Amino acid sequence: MFNLALLIGIYSHIIFLLGLIGVLYKPTIILSTLFFLSIISYLMRKGLNSQNLVDKLINFVKKNKKLELVLLVIISFQGIVNLIGALGPELGFDALWYHLTMPKIYLNLHQIVHIPGSLLYYSDMPKFTEMLYVSALSFGTETIAKLIHFSFGILSLIALYNLSRKFLNKTFSLLTLVVFYGNLVVGWMSTTAYVDLVRTFFELMALWGFVEWLEKENKKWLAISGVMLGFAASAKLLAISSVLIFTTLLILSPMILNQKTKFKDIISNALVYWCLAFFVVLPWFVFSFVHTGNPVYPFFTSIYPVKFNFNLIDPLTLSDPISPLYVIFLPIALFIYRKFKPTLKIIALYSFLAIIIWYLTPQTGGGRFILPYLPALSLISVGVIEVMNKNKLQKTFVALIIFLGCFSIFYRGIANFKYVPVILGLESKSQFLSNNLNFSFGDFYDTDGYFENKIKKDDKVLLYGFHNLYYVNFPFIDSSYVKMGDSFNYVAVQGKNMPQRFKSWNLIYYNGLTDVRFYSIGGMKWEY
Repeated sequence: MFNLALLIGIYSHIIFLLGLIGVLYKPTIILSTLFFLSIISYLMRKGLNSQNLVDKLINFVKKNKKLELVLLVIISFQGIVNLIGALGPELGFDALWYHLTMPKIYLNLHQIVHIPGSLLYYSDMPKFTEMLYVSALSFGTETIAKLIHFSFGILSLIALYNLSRKFLNKTFSLLTLVVFYGNLVVGWMSTTAYVDLVRTFFELMALWGFVEWLEKENKKWLAISGVMLGFAASAKLLAISSVLIFTTLLILSPMILNQKTKFKDIISNALVYWCLAFFVVLPWFVFSFVHTGNPVYPFFTSIYPVKFNFNLIDPLTLSDPISPLYVIFLPIALFIYRKFKPTLKIIALYSFLAIIIWYLTPQTGGGRFILPYLPALSLISVGVIEVMNKNKLQKTFVALIIFLGCFSIFYRGIANFKYVPVILGLESKSQFLSNNLNFSFGDFYDTDGYFENKIKKDDKVLLYGFHNLYYVNFPFIDSSYVKMGDSFNYVAVQGKNMPQRFKSWNLIYYNGLTDVRFYSIGGMKWEY
């Protein structure tokens, strides 16, 4: 699993390198992708024995208890429901704003560039996941990108199961997966091309690596944990705050595990951890600094001012729902902490530190921003149940987990049902997007095919008022980064008035659904 995670990280950085040197062409990307897929395929074949897969499945069913099979069925149905959403066209606001739009721009330019202006200001932040989406779009549509993000949810399940088995039996480990995957925010993220599940996977791998280091006392695992956290921060920069969590664990774990560790060794381990995590993200810091003078742009600017959060209301009003089970079990965990196995105490401490870090850092993403810590919170929640030793309360909590797991299937099933007709070919993608995009909230789509038929390859359209540019499939310049000397022969305006400087231009098209007005001045080229 760690080999796979490392390969994915290297692959993302190679795509970044190809973009920096300006060779982001489809053949180059395909060759790089096939090379890495061949390595991954080799590792997978090496990890499997020659026993027939059907025989394996039969033996697996025979060996498992009824409850374990029920839990597996719930997880499977959760995955199927999420997959339905992943197979449909993209509707997510942030995905259409920048997660997919920037990779599309990079592919058109064949290089990774700084995009100035007030719209795509995230272009200078670490874009680990977007590099994967560059490959996805070079192979096909945004559906491949959505499936990549969905896959990281599955990888997180596999990693969480392996970590859980260190502390819990098979039944409780599967319960942990149901708790985690049953979160509505996990279900939502599994259906869209965001980055949060990628961060979740690598944060979980960092925690798993840290536990391996505690158990085996081999510094290789501490280094691996630091690298995994670096990948997490490359996916979402906020993950760099988790360095504080692991630093605290490095200081406190010797006391928790009754180990005698010299203070200088603790400092040395912390320095190694910090250096490795920051070294992985360093290329992105340099990229941002070169173009903006700020290694973490747009943080600490007027666009994205960073301040500590001390509002007690915000955590209680998450826009992206997480399971109520955490509210039940985490307070109990505080009281029965001493009953946990020594290493599980480390997971518990990690979980409580994670809540503090999440609470103090920006929460503009609601439940998405605590998502990377939900695997650990799920493990501790089920750990609380495991301590109860088969009493009636334990059975009640298990039943509650099963109920909420089934509820998540029902809830997400309703939410994702709209994708079924377009997946089955009963509805066109154009009709689906026309019916489901939010054009009053920044989305765009060429609903009647006017732009596809009107705009030629050598034309250029200056856009005003557009926000989510992913479905703009014609040559354009956005007003947020247009500069003196840029030429164009059309102006398109969405949801606002025509700029005064173009008042003499003629309105040649209007779409009442998307609220887009299209202007020309006799088809002549105009220089800004």
